[in-house]
Amino acid sequence: MLVCKSGFNRKALCKAEVTTLNRRVQGQICQRYSGNPFFTMPDTPSRKSALRSALRQRRNSLGPTQQADAAQALVQSVLGLSHWADAQRLALYLASDGEISTSVLASIARSEGKHLFLPILTGEHGLAFARWETDMTLSVNRYNIPEPPVATEHCPAAELDMIFLPVVGWDSHGGRLGMGGGYYDRALAGIVGPVLVGLAYASQQVEQIPRESWDIVLDYVATDAGLIRCKGR
Repeated sequence: MLVCKSGFNRKALCKAEVTTLNRRVQGQICQRYSGNPFFTMPDTPSRKSALRSALRQRRNSLGPTQQADAAQALVQSVLGLSHWADAQRLALYLASDGEISTSVLASIARSEGKHLFLPILTGEHGLAFARWETDMTLSVNRYNIPEPPVATEHCPAAELDMIFLPVVGWDSHGGRLGMGGGYYDRALAGIVGPVLVGLAYASQQVEQIPRESWDIVLDYVATDAGLIRCKGR
């Protein structure tokens, strides 16, 4: 279910925009891979790679003002979650590569006394969630993304109330396309408890994300256009 921002009378417009953007993204990929478009590629990794490239390009084409406006609108979508009021332990992320910013959301969460955690790389392929304090000095990891010091208090994923995930692409069934490292898929495999919320621009929606057996499924997607409860969740 898609709920567009109140006061803008955008429900019909959101639906039209999603359809148009889907067609544009697919058209870009078809043009780039002439004779071998992503939706006919035989293997899922190739389809994901082609889709990821097109959606990253689209995301990075947004200007600073568009990104800032989207981050503000995103907050209203997140606050519409029925889980928000009672959630105390939240995992966020620090935006990079054009991802929708969580800075405003983090400020509101702190003002409400919620405890925040950030993803931190562990070992070669691991991901954990470390406590994030306002006065904490962060250091960049191998992907040039700031994260808390390794010795910082960690919270097991199963004990988090809500996990907000960065998204490259998403669909209404909870399909999520990330950057391709599989870190969240490994960290959340078999985990029951936290509500999984993808944070994205509405323009990152596609009809169907190619999915593999280990891919996690989102419960909600919050965007600059509204809050979506994923079908079947």
